[in-house]
Amino acid sequence: MGAGTEENRTPVVLAGYGPVGRAFADRLARDGAALQRRYGVRPRVAAVRASAAQCRPAADGSVPPRPDWGPTQPLGETLDRTGARVFVQAVPSSPELRPRAAEEAVTALRRGIHVVTATKSHLLTHWRQLEEAARAGGSTIRISGATGAALPAGDLARTALRGLDCRTIRACPNGTATFVLDRLAEGRAVDDAIRAARLLGIAEADPSADLSGEDAATKVRLLAALAWGWDPSDVRVRAQPVDGTTAGRARDAASRSRRLRAVAEASADEPGVVRVRLEETGPGDPLYALTGPEKAVVFGCPDAGDVTVSGGRSSPEGAALALVKDTVEVTAPRTGFC
Repeated sequence: MGAGTEENRTPVVLAGYGPVGRAFADRLARDGAALQRRYGVRPRVAAVRASAAQCRPAADGSVPPRPDWGPTQPLGETLDRTGARVFVQAVPSSPELRPRAAEEAVTALRRGIHVVTATKSHLLTHWRQLEEAARAGGSTIRISGATGAALPAGDLARTALRGLDCRTIRACPNGTATFVLDRLAEGRAVDDAIRAARLLGIAEADPSADLSGEDAATKVRLLAALAWGWDPSDVRVRAQPVDGTTAGRARDAASRSRRLRAVAEASADEPGVVRVRLEETGPGDPLYALTGPEKAVVFGCPDAGDVTVSGGRSSPEGAALALVKDTVEVTAPRTGFC
């Protein structure tokens, strides 16, 4: 690919301006020239939308202060006015915001506008509707930010494993659970471990979805949907939580040079089921090697051998980078090795 030109500037409409949305907008403003030089496309945020207000960033990509924002306009009008090619969703994954997230994603997809999302809630309930909208509009939807932040597990499940006959997914996709389990193994109480995770910016204010296994199950539901075509809304989840009764098991495993992990699993031979269980792991297991908030996914391919991806920053910056990656992926020109 050659260097980009002004014509390669790609208008993006961003929904959500919390920590992930801000990090995404800042990253595009800071790295736009480098993205243009490397990939032949320069995404720019043309509009930012929140629940009750929206704004147009300045020419340099800077977002005006909230008091200067105007009222929210219908999404279709904003997409038309900006000439958007990509609609990026960085709104919280909450039941209250799910209907709007689904409606807006469908609106964009049917207009032929690519959707890049870190929001999980509507993916779990509207997967088929989103897929149909994308086909109708000739557009695409990318969900890396919803399947592991900067961990590119979604890309593997979606395309890189084609033809390798992946049969199983085994993962520790929630860094908070891994961090807490390691602190329990050291003799810390659950509340102390959660407090430490919050201080380091690893855990949310409410870590219940992380410790119940819900978040890990959600990510594996989405990976299974990409890999095997499952509808996430049909998947049954069976999960063991990390709680006060877990500390003894974590310490016992550590006394035998093993590590307790919250492992989420799915199998192509058992469609529609995801299990999250507390499993002892030993040296040589990629999930054993995780430390702190690291994540890993092991795709079991009997003939090709296991394919493992690990690492990936679990933070607003990591999720923002996933959004940048997906935005470039759906808009950059493709020639040769690109």
